[in-house]
Amino acid sequence: MLKRLSLLPLLTLCGLLAPALPVRAQALTPYVLPLDYDLMTEQGLFLANEAQQLAEFQQFGRALALAQLAAQLAPNNGQVLALLGGLYLQSSEVDKALPLLDRARTLLPDNARVLFALGSAYLQQDNPQRAASFLEQGLRLEPNNPSALFDLGNAYFKQEKFAEAIASFEKSVAAEPEFWPSVNNIGLVLYEQGDAQRAVEYWRSSLELAANEPEPKLAIAVALHSQTNCGVPVVRAANAACQEAIRLGIEALEQDSRYADLDFLRLNLWGDRLIDSTVAFFDLPDIKSLLGEL
Repeated sequence: MLKRLSLLPLLTLCGLLAPALPVRAQALTPYVLPLDYDLMTEQGLFLANEAQQLAEFQQFGRALALAQLAAQLAPNNGQVLALLGGLYLQSSEVDKALPLLDRARTLLPDNARVLFALGSAYLQQDNPQRAASFLEQGLRLEPNNPSALFDLGNAYFKQEKFAEAIASFEKSVAAEPEFWPSVNNIGLVLYEQGDAQRAVEYWRSSLELAANEPEPKLAIAVALHSQTNCGVPVVRAANAACQEAIRLGIEALEQDSRYADLDFLRLNLWGDRLIDSTVAFFDLPDIKSLLGEL
């Protein structure tokens, strides 16, 4: 195995083997300018600001590239690290996001947004207990953040703390009445508790807030099918609820084919009871035919 030679012995060997250089060659030795760390940090913050603006316009690829460079120029700035961690989180690269966000938390221990991002990261890692801990810490600093309250509701839901989940979703809606995901997820919790009728009421309310969203459409369709025994052809043909179920289900699936994937539904916190009802709904002839075309 070749061994590395240190630079000094190597230069010594070269001196022995080569003729002596004229003294004037010493003038060719380059002068290395000292790094201006304050200037580097300033440039890093400028790039981070540019990345933030790009992210706001959904240009995440360009934003991530700028944030990576910003973090190299300002490696000890908590806001820059939090931005880069958040962009990795947006790209579902949780393993890259977590160490950055954890470092940002060390630098900014009282920053609620960093704690919220950590909670979201642990939710993506399917660690709802750790997620809830960070979200609760952040909400003590910023108690009326609707997105954080929504994430906390999801963390409780994953732990089957149904009452706590509904309470957190309700606080989210109180903070922002138009925040339809929290309204929608109250329906998810209620359905798992066996209250399909109230679940449908919440899904209809969320559909009023977000008329173009496929999730509440499909949830209503599945629940109506399950409640009305639409699997029987005679009932399905004559019953208005069954017809609405088929119409809404087709609209939702044509709008976003990802909702035909049960794993995708589970990622969106559809519980076992709702998944079982969805499997039965997907077995309807009209729906099965559509699924074969997607």
